[in-house]
Amino acid sequence: MCGFTGFTNFIKDDGTVLGKMMDRIVHRGPDSSGQFVDGDIALGFRRLSIIDLAEGGQPMFNEDKSLVLVFNGEIYNFKELREQLLKAGHTFANNSDSEVLLHGYEEWGEELVAKLRGMFAFVIFDRRDRSLFAARDMFGIKPFYYTFMGESFIFGSEIKSFLDHPDFKKELNEEALAHFLSFQYSPTEETFFKNVYKLPPAHYFTFKNGEMKKTRYFRPDFSAKDGVLEYFADLTDRAVRESVEAHKIADVEVGSFLSSGIDSSYIAEAAHVDKTFTVGFESPDGDRYNEIHFAKKFADTIGVENISKVITPEEYWDTFPKIQYHMDEPLADPAAIALYFVSKLASEHVKVVMSGEGADELFGGYRIYQEPITLTAYDKIPFPVRRVIGKICSYLPQRHGINYLVRRGKTIEERFIGNASIFGVKERNALLKSEKAKRAVSPQELCAKFYKEVEDKDDITKMQYLDINMWLMGDILLKADKTSMANSLELRVPFLDKEVLKLAETIPLDCRVSTKTTKLALRKAAEKTLPKVTAEKDKLGFPVPIRVWLKEEGYYNRVKAEFTSENAEKFFDTARLLKLLDAHKAGKTDNSRKIWTVYTFLIWYKQFFAV
Repeated sequence: MCGFTGFTNFIKDDGTVLGKMMDRIVHRGPDSSGQFVDGDIALGFRRLSIIDLAEGGQPMFNEDKSLVLVFNGEIYNFKELREQLLKAGHTFANNSDSEVLLHGYEEWGEELVAKLRGMFAFVIFDRRDRSLFAARDMFGIKPFYYTFMGESFIFGSEIKSFLDHPDFKKELNEEALAHFLSFQYSPTEETFFKNVYKLPPAHYFTFKNGEMKKTRYFRPDFSAKDGVLEYFADLTDRAVRESVEAHKIADVEVGSFLSSGIDSSYIAEAAHVDKTFTVGFESPDGDRYNEIHFAKKFADTIGVENISKVITPEEYWDTFPKIQYHMDEPLADPAAIALYFVSKLASEHVKVVMSGEGADELFGGYRIYQEPITLTAYDKIPFPVRRVIGKICSYLPQRHGINYLVRRGKTIEERFIGNASIFGVKERNALLKSEKAKRAVSPQELCAKFYKEVEDKDDITKMQYLDINMWLMGDILLKADKTSMANSLELRVPFLDKEVLKLAETIPLDCRVSTKTTKLALRKAAEKTLPKVTAEKDKLGFPVPIRVWLKEEGYYNRVKAEFTSENAEKFFDTARLLKLLDAHKAGKTDNSRKIWTVYTFLIWYKQFFAV
């Protein structure tokens, strides 16, 4: 696991500039570094040594040095690809997975990416025609950012590496703030930094003579096959265990995160690791926000060590600004801080960990996926009538019963924008001061292109597809990569594997979700080796006591200070912010997610823009 940065266009002292850019991401690769500078191209690399510790350094060259590579990630089928390339006459200089990319590009060109099994973001520079070829893995596990500034094309693993380039102009993208208030993450290709973009998952690009051409090389295709639950459970168990074995490839020790839920427990048991890692929180509510005792009990059951830490409220809040700096863009998922701490804990013992991200999106694990099949007497009312009722209710104060009527008066495309839906358009526009931000398109418009791709599918499949394309990359994988890399730890996600996806795409709806539970096939598969209580346990997902802390005087005042600051005045109607905060403290309504979303932006803004 590593990090890279680079740019085109000759600049004075480019090696010095490149060195500063590399220093910004030293946490991604503290073991070694390398530079390649050749006229109008500069490539910088930071390495965390995992495979071929002695010979796997970068930038890496092919035999005649016509191709130069910088690469972040792991290719799990590199040994099979290496054998194919050896038979085709290629000569290898080392045993790293990185070199397979160079020879694979020589042999297959752009078709290389479809053959790769792994997590990756890489750039190959062809010295013969001065072109670049770059790609990102099919799920977006590894990040890739780029921008055109002045005469330069700048790219890398983290936006913060761009800050030291003389052509880089740091400017806030105000439209991103509007989207963030709805989604709790940045959901578009353009980031919070104006004119800085993410390369989407499953895309590659070529860059030559100043022109970029992007291509999408993969789309998930949910096409269910016939079969009973036991049949798909067997296939799932086989696919997951095979993926875990592939993800264990390393020349260093591999550990595993462990919560009380099925996903991480399944991975930890299948991987046969020696060490697992868990965190929990101090809270007035006792053990409601602490899974450590569940994790330790399970670790004892499977005979592995569990190393744990209880996070105090002070640690959580005091570390939050540092974590938002590492995120590059604001992320208001409270679980990101928990993931940072468990990564920090693991990094003191191992260099690589496995984790359970992706199981919910692929196998249908979120409870909200049950909504389309959870019918009530109200659903017998014709939809046009429900739509009218919902429209009327949308003008009433938000309450649980009212919200139900509003949602049941909308189609899935209208009501579901992903696992987080924080502020509606009217509410976010009432908060925002910027007219430009208020003109940002609605969440439904952003989601429409993905819904269009699965318009012939059932509602639950539509929800999964949307989450795979937006929520998974924008929230789940962003925090997984940035919090682990902040601690120089490689995080691997065996559920997010092309072979596991191939199987998940075929599982019929009744083997994914029922009115009683979620991800049926995965739970049934896990029951073969896990205690039933673990296999059937509801998802908690790093529960964090934000709603409790915000009612405490100290943390209430901390947030209030930000809500009344000069930075808040730039962007928000601060009187409305204080109403949200005070209503929550008084127990009138749970505004914790809304408060945390705004607070997150303000803290992030201070890291990158406030003087």
